[in-house]
Amino acid sequence: MMTEPVQFTTSETLATTPKQASWRDYLTLTKPNVVLLLLLTALVGMCLATPTWVPWQLMVPGLIGIGLMSGSAAAVNHLVDRHIDARMARTLRRPLPSGALSPKQVLTFAATIGVLGFIILAVWVNMLTAWLTLASLVGYAFIYTMYLKRATPQNIVIGGLAGAAPPLLGWTAITNEIHPFAIMLVMIIFTWTPPHFWALAVHRAKDYAKAEIPMLPVTHGVAFTKTCILLYTILLGVICLLPYVVGMSGVIYLVGSTILSCWFLGYAWKLKYAPSKLTAYNMFKFSIWQLFGLFILLLLDHYLVTPAL
Repeated sequence: MMTEPVQFTTSETLATTPKQASWRDYLTLTKPNVVLLLLLTALVGMCLATPTWVPWQLMVPGLIGIGLMSGSAAAVNHLVDRHIDARMARTLRRPLPSGALSPKQVLTFAATIGVLGFIILAVWVNMLTAWLTLASLVGYAFIYTMYLKRATPQNIVIGGLAGAAPPLLGWTAITNEIHPFAIMLVMIIFTWTPPHFWALAVHRAKDYAKAEIPMLPVTHGVAFTKTCILLYTILLGVICLLPYVVGMSGVIYLVGSTILSCWFLGYAWKLKYAPSKLTAYNMFKFSIWQLFGLFILLLLDHYLVTPAL
């Protein structure tokens, strides 16, 4: 793999600069902002699985176990992508390329919290949730990170299924069964992931090209990617209506999700037909708040409007 001299010198300098590892470096490995969003969707999955309040005896170990295994998957992602991270401006100062942590330290950390998370789910929640969470970890950390990310421009579409699992995990933590409503929540995140991540990929297309990662803007061009973002955003708007259509949610969710979908579509339309320098990045940032808002609306609607099913 070709490496540009300037980029190699920068990463090499960082990697050889002595730096004392801290708890913040280990926390960074877990991608805490991402994990917190995943835990919110898992919590909503728990709440929607029951007409009453979620028993803390399942909620607490469920969220801890899912969080630990999600953090483990993120740490493996850091480990596998350390050479790529060292060549991209956005990731250059992560713990591994900066030299704060060694690959052995990261592997040990990932294995420890991953095993601990699995044990917590298996002992205090149920085996179905433990195995599904493990499958999600393997899907993201190994199938997506080690293979799909480097093999196909549809990497984020296929690999996004692993990141969409937390609502299902939350649901199974309470019911110990897979329900069509939980699958519908998974579909929302699964459909949301491509426009969310492709917006960032458009903004950082040069970085991905330098790192030789076959993201859609690199392999098919920015214009084609913008069209795909627009189409996926329209599809997402349709998928987001399903909880209301099937009676899972009520009017609060319907109104709120429609506003968020139209807002997101506005970003996609602008990105396609009248972009500014920061339109793609602003769309990426808004998409995070959109997903957060969608699941908060589901939660509010469940307890304030929707009758027990």
